[in-house]
Amino acid sequence: MLSTAGFGPDTIYLAAGATEYTDSLKSFAWIMAAALLAPLVSFMLGRKMPAVALLIIFGMIIGPSIMDVAHQDAGIGMVKELGVGALFLLAGFEIDLSTMKSREAKNALSTWTMCLAACVVGAFFLVDGFSMALVMGLALTSTALGTIMPVLQQEKLNGTVVGNSVMIHGAVGEVAPITVMALLLGTRDTFLTAIILLGFIAIAGLMMFAPQLIAKMLPVLRKAFVASAGATNQTTLRLIITVLAILMAIAAVFELDIVLGAFAAGIIFNRIIPEEMHKSLENRMNIVFHSMLIPAFFVVSGMSINWDSIVGNPLKVLGIPLLILFTRGLPVFLRENVHHTGSEMETWRERLQVALFAATGLPIIVAVTTIAVDSEIMGTETASIFIAGGALTVAIFPLLAVLVGPKKPRKASSSDDEDKQSAGQHPADSGDGQDTDEDEDEHSHEDLAKGMVCDVDDGEAQKVQEDAGQRS
Repeated sequence: MLSTAGFGPDTIYLAAGATEYTDSLKSFAWIMAAALLAPLVSFMLGRKMPAVALLIIFGMIIGPSIMDVAHQDAGIGMVKELGVGALFLLAGFEIDLSTMKSREAKNALSTWTMCLAACVVGAFFLVDGFSMALVMGLALTSTALGTIMPVLQQEKLNGTVVGNSVMIHGAVGEVAPITVMALLLGTRDTFLTAIILLGFIAIAGLMMFAPQLIAKMLPVLRKAFVASAGATNQTTLRLIITVLAILMAIAAVFELDIVLGAFAAGIIFNRIIPEEMHKSLENRMNIVFHSMLIPAFFVVSGMSINWDSIVGNPLKVLGIPLLILFTRGLPVFLRENVHHTGSEMETWRERLQVALFAATGLPIIVAVTTIAVDSEIMGTETASIFIAGGALTVAIFPLLAVLVGPKKPRKASSSDDEDKQSAGQHPADSGDGQDTDEDEDEHSHEDLAKGMVCDVDDGEAQKVQEDAGQRS
C-alpha cells in the first residue's frame, strides 16, 4: 500500500510504469535509429557502400566497445534471433528448388567440400586438435546467403545469370556448414545428431502439407482464413510467421541451429505458394521483415564486435578476409573458369562477381565461433577477430562484386520473362517501377490466402474466393 503521509487529500497518484524493459527499450531505440540511418547514408554515398555493411558498422559504433549506448540483453537477443529467422526464411523462399538438382548445384557442393577439406587439413597443422581445425574450416568456407540477398535485390541481380549462381553457391555455403557443425561440433553423438536431423526434416515435411490438409478437413476454417486475409487480420502473413516460429522452436529444442528451421520454413512456402503469386507475397514479407527484424539483426551483430580487439590485432583482423577470399572465393572463381559447372556465366567479370559474393560470410562465422567459445575450443579474443573479419567481408566483398560486375547484368535463359509477366511477375529490368505496382494489385490478400490453403486446380478454390469477396 502506498503511504499518503505528507500529501493532501486531493493529491492524485500516478503509478510508475514497469522499468524492467527500460534498458532494452533504450537499446532498441538506438538500434532502430541506426537501421534508419544506414540506407540514408548509403544513398548519399551513391550506393557505393551497401546498407548491410553500414548497419554492421553503425552497430559497432553504438555498441559496448565504442559509444556504449546499446547492449544485447535478453530482449534484444530475442529480436536478433527473430531477425536471423526472417532473413533465412526469405533466403529459403527465394531459392529456385529446381536449380538445386542441377549440375551447377552438384559442382557447387563439390567445390565447397574441397574448400572445407583443404582448410581443415591446413589448419590441423597450425592449431591444436581437430575441433579447432574444423571450426576454422567452417568459418573460412561459409557463405552468408541471407546477408547478401538484400544486396542482390538492391542491385537487381535476382533472376540474372550471376544472381542464380550466387543463390546456388550461397545455399550450399549456408546449409552445408550448418549441417556439418550440427553433426561434428555438437555435444551429442554424431549418429544421434543425424537421427535428430532426419526427424527435423520429417517434421518440416509434414508441415509442408499441413495447411492444405487442414483446410480440406475443415472447409469452414478455409473460408475463414481466406476471408480474413486482408485488413487488420492478415492471416496469410500470420501463418507464415507461425510456421517460422514453430520450426525455429523445434530446431532450438533439438539443439540445432535455428537457421535450419527458418530456412526450412522458407522452402515450405516456396513449394506451397503458386509460382505466379511468389512476387506479391515476397513484397509483403519484405515490408514486414525488412522494416525492423532484419536490419536489427545486422545492427546487433555489429554491436558484438570488439573494437579493442580490432585495434590491438589489426593485421589478424585484416588477414581474415584475405584468408576467406583465398579459401572460398578463389576456388569458386577457378572452378568456374577451368571447369564447365553448368552455369551460364560467360565472362571473367561474372565469375569474379560470384566468387566475391560466395566469399562473403558472417552469420555462420558468428554461430561456429559462439559454439567454439562455449565449448572452450576457442578464446573470446580469437572469436572477436573472426567476427570482425567476417564483418569486413560483408562490408568489402559485396561492394567489390558490384563494382567489377557488368553494367547490365544478363538475364538467365532459364527464366522465361514472358511466362513470368503473364503470371504476374515482373522481370528485373521492368523499367520505372510502375509494373511492380500493377503486379502487386493483381494478387490480393485473398488470392494469396487461397493459394496457400487451396489446391490451385481445385474448383472449390474459386468458390472460396467468391465467398470471401461477398463476405468482405
